[in-house]
Amino acid sequence: MTGFSISMDLAPKQSRSDRSTHEGTVEQRLKFFMQDVTGRALVMMESATQGQHGIAMDLVQEAFIALHKSYADKATDEWYPLFYTILNNKLQDWRRKEARRSNPFSFFKKVSLDSDEEVTDVVDETTPNPFEFLDQAVTIEEIQAAIAQLPVRQQQAFMLRAWEGFDTQTTAQIMNCSEGSVKTHYHRAIQGLRASLAHLNPSLGGSSDESR
Repeated sequence: MTGFSISMDLAPKQSRSDRSTHEGTVEQRLKFFMQDVTGRALVMMESATQGQHGIAMDLVQEAFIALHKSYADKATDEWYPLFYTILNNKLQDWRRKEARRSNPFSFFKKVSLDSDEEVTDVVDETTPNPFEFLDQAVTIEEIQAAIAQLPVRQQQAFMLRAWEGFDTQTTAQIMNCSEGSVKTHYHRAIQGLRASLAHLNPSLGGSSDESR
């Protein structure tokens, strides 16, 4: 898939209710949707693939193609969770292939990616705007660099919850894991980001109280 315009709108979405259904032809709606989501999706995939821009671009393009092919008749608002579900599946497929490539004998056993373990006492934090969560003194570029250092499943949980504004249930469906696992990944992502960025913003202080 080539020739589409990439919007590098990396800022987190403020509210899912702000998203227009953008009535029009499927092509018009898809163009609007791609302009809205491409920048953030690329950031997520580049972080997950350790900065491999070409791979990230391929995964995002393949997800758009699959979305258009299978769900063109859906409303625009329905495309958001569907797109990220497709994108997550393609990412996991790519990671499995990379794991098997690095270990040719891994086909004899299940390839283990990031664990989806649950911590039962984690409180489900409300979804923050990342700037409110990390303070305006920390730039979006610094947040992105810190996100890239997290394990992939923590990256996904944080960006789907904080960047895209999905709730825990929808995030769990996209990531194909339990809500408890999403809470655990998200909680640990917040802890990791605060620790990584504390030197840039002393007010973060490495606090372990993540449930406020």
